[in-house]
Amino acid sequence: MKKTVNVAIGGCSFIIDEDAYNVMSEYLENFKGALDSSSASNDVMDELETRIADLLKQKLGGREVVNLKMVEEIIGQVGYPEGYKAENDNNLNNENMSAVKKLFRDPDDKKIGGVCSGLSLFLGIDVVFIRIIFLIALLFVGGGFWAYVIFWIVAPEARTAVEKCEMRGIPPTAENIRRFTNSI
Repeated sequence: MKKTVNVAIGGCSFIIDEDAYNVMSEYLENFKGALDSSSASNDVMDELETRIADLLKQKLGGREVVNLKMVEEIIGQVGYPEGYKAENDNNLNNENMSAVKKLFRDPDDKKIGGVCSGLSLFLGIDVVFIRIIFLIALLFVGGGFWAYVIFWIVAPEARTAVEKCEMRGIPPTAENIRRFTNSI
């Protein structure tokens, strides 16, 4: 029989066994200690907890209690911040995560709505080329305006660090979350 603890991670409530709680708590404390003490580090921690909560929801899949194996797998996926080395690193190595590229509007490199920069990241083409195509379509074909408006409506804006990672097709690891949270 194991003790369980009710915790809130990323605004969601989870029942977690005591061993898993200790590992997760130590991970979050170590991660927080590796960050500087600015307001951006609080944003990084919020994004990290939200990502962990999303992964926990996926892993639970009908079960009620989060166990140590789940926590170790999630820490292995998310990883540690750059320059940090865990003492007990034997089970917590970063796994090769498959990054899924999704279409978002890019708020960091937008001229009007971020459609062209989002499309350029999604397609792997230079943003200038995409902007020229839209301009030519607007001037000569006439459909460029409507195509831009449709993309603007269909593609959501990448607001969170995880969405910015997905927009670029890179795994939402702890270091990538930290990198894109600083740009928010």
